[in-house]
Amino acid sequence: MPSNPSVTHEVTNQAPPLTGHDAAYDPVLLDGVRREGAEWHIDELHRFGRYVGSEEARVWADQANRHEPELRTHDRYGNRVDEVDFHPSYHSLMSATVAAGAAGSAWADERPGAHVARAGTFMLATMLEQGHMCPVSMTYAVVPALRRTPELAKVYEPLLTSTVYAPGLRAPADKRGLLAGMGMTEKQGGTDVRANTTAAVEQPDGTWRLRGHKWFTSAPMNDVFLVLAQAPGGLSCFLVPRVLPDGSRNTFRIQRLKDKLGNRSNASSEPEFDDTVAWLVGDEGKGVRTIIDMVTMTRLDCVLGSAAHVRESLAQAAHHARHRSVFGAKLIDQPLMRNVLADLALESEAATTLGLRLAGAADRAQRGDTGERAFLRLATAVGKYWVCKRQPVAVAEALECLGGNGYDEASGMPRLYREAPLNGIWEGSGNVNALDMLRALGREPESLEAFRGEVEAAAGADARLDAAWRELQGELASPEDAQLRARRLIERAALVLQGSLLVRHAPAAVADAFCATRLAGDRGLAFGTLPPAADFGSILARLPA
Repeated sequence: MPSNPSVTHEVTNQAPPLTGHDAAYDPVLLDGVRREGAEWHIDELHRFGRYVGSEEARVWADQANRHEPELRTHDRYGNRVDEVDFHPSYHSLMSATVAAGAAGSAWADERPGAHVARAGTFMLATMLEQGHMCPVSMTYAVVPALRRTPELAKVYEPLLTSTVYAPGLRAPADKRGLLAGMGMTEKQGGTDVRANTTAAVEQPDGTWRLRGHKWFTSAPMNDVFLVLAQAPGGLSCFLVPRVLPDGSRNTFRIQRLKDKLGNRSNASSEPEFDDTVAWLVGDEGKGVRTIIDMVTMTRLDCVLGSAAHVRESLAQAAHHARHRSVFGAKLIDQPLMRNVLADLALESEAATTLGLRLAGAADRAQRGDTGERAFLRLATAVGKYWVCKRQPVAVAEALECLGGNGYDEASGMPRLYREAPLNGIWEGSGNVNALDMLRALGREPESLEAFRGEVEAAAGADARLDAAWRELQGELASPEDAQLRARRLIERAALVLQGSLLVRHAPAAVADAFCATRLAGDRGLAFGTLPPAADFGSILARLPA
């Protein structure tokens, strides 16, 4: 029988690549941005969404992770340079994302909703590629901390809020835009930053000199860093530029780059300071207080980033299901797959809605709303804990929807899976955020009152939500074994808050299914266990493109 390769090599029943689309064509994202005060940004979201969905951008994302950053400690002549080289695709991603306003530019935008607009853009950029978003997020978060020293903010803030990406180490005044990083943790302490041993000594000219070793400082090619160090008056915050105002290199010896599970496009390093020039930010001995606003902003980005990756994973799973046939029907029409996708859609909508609500609170808090600031204090810890915890399991379930195709690097799903645990660790792991919730409840009772007002805005709309809130209040009022129960409390608080938001803002089918399964417990332990009474058609109508 003659050979006919075209018969055996004909490819059928495969989903085409999910490219050439508008990633912002997502009713949950767009509704949230409008609701939180940034409807004026919708056209720009669609423009950026078309970039995120383009074939070119997807290739950049893949290349930036396949061709990882490389450390160069010395030049060819033996001079210490401590530079990291990136693939050109990484620079392309950074240029587009900074230009779109996902870094620090919201702080220079006086329009109401500016931080919500930035959140929407941040989510889209994270859906494309998470690694390059680390320097973007840190640049955004540094601004409120830097404002505690107005003379430093005057010099650096106009460049940190720029929409120009200007790579390379040069004197800050010679650049059109700056990126910021942070050096907080050390090998002996980790989360316990008060155990830091990096020492700071004041100089006659008002600058300081640092000596010490940081354990996990990402994006070492950024221009300036906020660093915690021990001054005579206690743990303090310092601004450390890579290049000094006179153009000379500051001492910033990169000992090695971390070999990480994911986030491979982003360089994370161990820098050593030795007579490193620094400027005090905030009051001496008040380092933790100085960085608290920065921590709130980076935790907000953890929520937004995790919600974005759940959304991207869902989009990939839904796309596959729309095109793949099995047993004579499209996957998306098979009852069990509809249950899985609908369950993932509920998880995604709850995460996205909560993330954008926090962004709205951040925007209004910056404009002087004390109630929103109090809400943000507690709700950010709650959201950071829960949404980041749900990301790995949701991404894994979405990957499984693609079967063996999802396990193949070419699908992009393995990269999403490797990224999934990161936000749960960054800016405080689960235990840290659970304990931070208890700290807020004890020290800032106004945060609980603000949280109460948010939840009770939906009072009477769903009996299951009302019952869950009554039960949670009873548990919060009991101080016995609070630390032991902290994860149970923060999980329940997150679900109650998400339930309230969905009851008020989501279609009835979505809110009903969420309250039935997440609050009343009418489900199994895995995704795809929604009860038959759920309105699958209405829920699936909310899937992203």
